[in-house]
Amino acid sequence: MSACPALFISAPASGQGKTTITAGLARYHRRLGRRVRVFKTGPDFLDPMILARASGAPVLSLDLWMVGETDCRTLLAQAAAEADLILIEGVMGLFDGTPSSADLATVFGVPVLAVISAKAMAQTFGAIAFGLAQFRPQVPFYGVLANRVGSARHAQMLEDALPSALRWCGHIAAVDEIALPDRHLGLHQAAEIADLDARLDRAADTLAHTALAELPPPVEFGAPAPGVLPRLLEGKHIAIARDAAFSFIYPANVALLESMGAQIRYFSPLADDALPEQTDALYLPGGYPELHAAALAGNTRSAAGIRAHAAAGKPVVAECGGMLYLLDELTDTQGVSTPMLGLLPGHATMQTRFTALGMQQIDSLHGPMTGHTFHYSKLNTSLKPWRSATRPQSDAPGEAVYRSGSIVASYMHAYWPSNPAFTAALFHGEAF
Repeated sequence: MSACPALFISAPASGQGKTTITAGLARYHRRLGRRVRVFKTGPDFLDPMILARASGAPVLSLDLWMVGETDCRTLLAQAAAEADLILIEGVMGLFDGTPSSADLATVFGVPVLAVISAKAMAQTFGAIAFGLAQFRPQVPFYGVLANRVGSARHAQMLEDALPSALRWCGHIAAVDEIALPDRHLGLHQAAEIADLDARLDRAADTLAHTALAELPPPVEFGAPAPGVLPRLLEGKHIAIARDAAFSFIYPANVALLESMGAQIRYFSPLADDALPEQTDALYLPGGYPELHAAALAGNTRSAAGIRAHAAAGKPVVAECGGMLYLLDELTDTQGVSTPMLGLLPGHATMQTRFTALGMQQIDSLHGPMTGHTFHYSKLNTSLKPWRSATRPQSDAPGEAVYRSGSIVASYMHAYWPSNPAFTAALFHGEAF
């Protein structure tokens, strides 16, 4: 059995400072020499980059639908067996979504810390905290942290407004030196925040003076379930694009490929890297190609390698931003159009608001593959969908999955551990 101190960091809504507090806690305990493992609730690529920098370890996703309760429990048990502290960052507000952060915390018995932005608020802070703690009494509740507090007097007002049964865990002042910058898909990527480590250290220094400096109570997660994956990708050499333009990569996806025998090499289209030698299959993940369109269009060595790979009939798996890179053209929100690789017919146009959001799955010959979609572009293509994803709680159509020659492309970001056989078929170029 694996018991480990664990804390679930949630909030009444997005934008309250969950990532800053989770990252600051991870950095604080890591500086004390503790082994910290951080998880992120739901589908996310940006927050985990920052949390990984703070904790010094890969950050995996937990989601009762996309990952599944059994695999979530296995991931937590594995972490508990090697860590001194587990932190789980929630998604949106505590009760938002189906399943929600509250559902996840309840299933695994992880106590919830509510981070509440107290900007422009006084006694109402107590009402919000009380509501979060009592809305579903079965949710294990740890305490409340006030964020973006204006002064010591303000903090005292907030604490005094809190019902006596709720634990006051302290407050964080409203300082820009701690807050993390964001943009249209969420936070900036960790590598793009020049002073990220300084911000994390300042957050850790501040949290050292709160009740969160103490370890939370241990939680029992059970014994890690033994499991051996079939070596369905034995000897396969898979190249993965990874840089500021292509960075939306689940660590669990890469771990799955390696567990099935694949050898992974990375390359950067943004740096105009050549494709790694002996590449059998290629993965182009999502990211921000629209922010780097001109550079990508001018980088001929990477483009030539990808075109030659596709022309040779070798598998290409492209998701979201990776799919945009394969199109004829990409237009940004300013109306500037840039030619892309021209391996898929079509033209994508960036919008100022997201055009698709939510969990989805693809049904295949090997069963379902779960994942999600979140993008700001619209695609116009003559390609007909090979498959279409479905939504777990809606009859609305999901994302199209396109197949053209050896290329499989979709806006959907797939969580490959949900179906290893389907994943292997993708990288073998087989029917699915």
